[in-house]
Amino acid sequence: MAVRFISEVKRTHTCGELSAKDIGKEVVLFGWVHNRRDHGGAVFIDLRDREGLTQVVFEPGISKETHELAGSLRLEYCVGIQGKVVSRGHQVNPKLKTGEIEVRATELTIFNRSEPTPFPIEDRIDTSEEKRLQYRYLDLRRAPLQRSIIARSRANQITRTYLTEHGFLELETPFMGKYTPGGARNFLVPSRLNPGKFYALAESPQLYKQLFMVSGFDRYFQIVRCFRDEDLRLDRQPEFTQIDLEMSFVSQEDVFAVIEGLIQRLWKELLGVDVPIPFPRMDYDESMARYGNDKPDLRFGLEHVVLTDLIARHGEAGGVPLMYEAVKNKGIVKAMVIPADKPLSRAETDKLEEYVKGMGAAGLGRAKVNESGEWTQSPFSKTITPALRTAINEAVKAKPGDLILFQFGREAMVHTVMANLRVHLAKKLGLIPEYGSGGVWKFLWVVNPPLFEYDEDAKAWVAAHHAFTRPHDDSLPYLESDPGRVKCWRYDVVLNGFELGGGSIRLHDPKVQAQVFRALGISDEEARNKFGFLLDALKYGAPPHGGIALGMDRLVMLLTGAESLRDVVAFPKTQKGTDLMTGAPGEVDERQLREVYVKSTPPAK
Repeated sequence: MAVRFISEVKRTHTCGELSAKDIGKEVVLFGWVHNRRDHGGAVFIDLRDREGLTQVVFEPGISKETHELAGSLRLEYCVGIQGKVVSRGHQVNPKLKTGEIEVRATELTIFNRSEPTPFPIEDRIDTSEEKRLQYRYLDLRRAPLQRSIIARSRANQITRTYLTEHGFLELETPFMGKYTPGGARNFLVPSRLNPGKFYALAESPQLYKQLFMVSGFDRYFQIVRCFRDEDLRLDRQPEFTQIDLEMSFVSQEDVFAVIEGLIQRLWKELLGVDVPIPFPRMDYDESMARYGNDKPDLRFGLEHVVLTDLIARHGEAGGVPLMYEAVKNKGIVKAMVIPADKPLSRAETDKLEEYVKGMGAAGLGRAKVNESGEWTQSPFSKTITPALRTAINEAVKAKPGDLILFQFGREAMVHTVMANLRVHLAKKLGLIPEYGSGGVWKFLWVVNPPLFEYDEDAKAWVAAHHAFTRPHDDSLPYLESDPGRVKCWRYDVVLNGFELGGGSIRLHDPKVQAQVFRALGISDEEARNKFGFLLDALKYGAPPHGGIALGMDRLVMLLTGAESLRDVVAFPKTQKGTDLMTGAPGEVDERQLREVYVKSTPPAK
């Protein structure tokens, strides 16, 4: 490396900064050789840093020594150049921010040479994700990933500024705490100083942030790392980041106003998009009925219609015994209409049946509506009564040429199958892109869900979210007599079919808290053992409070239109929770295990 560079010759501009107004300036640029061209005398390179590309030309008439050194340049060499900004004349490159100019180099230093990279450092490549994760430090040189990581940094800064302006204090909570039952499996950390005991890595700061409210800090936030030992998928990692906040003396609407303002600021500053507020509200029950889940994508139609009551009214005489049996067995019947202007072939419809069978469904009912309203291409057409057929056509608003799809059976299964089928069809029919927003942003609050859900395996009521969510006042009489009827002050903010975040107004009343525990079958002794420190705190003048956590990883994925959550996490894990770059998780030796009083046992065969 030339002694002058870095110690004496300092960088003056980034590689995405220079324009026609800089013509004539002496500049110094640092970066990587993105590509190289030798035009029979002059050597051209595109020099790249995180801000963009600048074309640099090395000519023998300017500096023979520099030109000769430029002849040795190869892709991904890390270099510094000094030179003069000149116009490209009629050779403007409109695809580059710096396309009006080039730098005529007078001096060049090679900071570091590069071996041939295992894949090209380009925007679009066909390299497998496994290979890219193995060499993640090279993958992160690619412009799309750099843009995502930079957007994430800016989102952090905007969030901190916005919440500070609104009276929030940035406070920290422990990563290692006591295990308490929650919605996910915890990672456990053995304690060397306390043999046989374990810390749990926090899946969220939930209990600690409530203690901040008891402590009188009033408004807390944290951009915090959280940990969950769960099976992974496209939008989940074992370690993830939340924008976590809690507020005292607030209603649900107060929390909504803060979050809507934050999202509005993020979309405006990062995308230049004006997001209208307030966001629409939808009851949980309505969301399940119309869309099959509590995170509906509102960019398209294909809404579900619940036919359960209609089938029940027509009874066995309606001529669809399979549907009627489902209703008699306390299941539900749902339908969805594929409009005539989005026709599917018979083969395509058969593939839909295979798709739903892959989710555990027995099959997929279907009926094509002809000009007279009769059904064709349907196993029900020969037995269904004209009265029931007409009633169903009217209920789903079916027109000639439309295709009606049916699903019936256990409620949870029907909702799940129809929800996934709806999104699958929307992508297949071109109603939404495979990933990304398509420039459409549909925000929604889903509100008033049940506090409890019934666990079929355990044959018991469990908390749908957590045991510290405040029930609606008019639901209090049902806490122990009919838990399934209890609605609560919990809420999710949804965007284009993704849950951006969720939260609740908390239970600060110890008497009602005790009722909730009893409904869950948690004894006073068990409650004290698991949550004693929080229950004690709530007795000392705890204020009414509530909060929410937004998933930062998912938020940035949606903001940037990234295909996967892994594209917005600098060093992500695979779907098996492994780090292909470092080899984590790895084995440790017996001495290390003995120090923490742990013995490793092989899995049972």
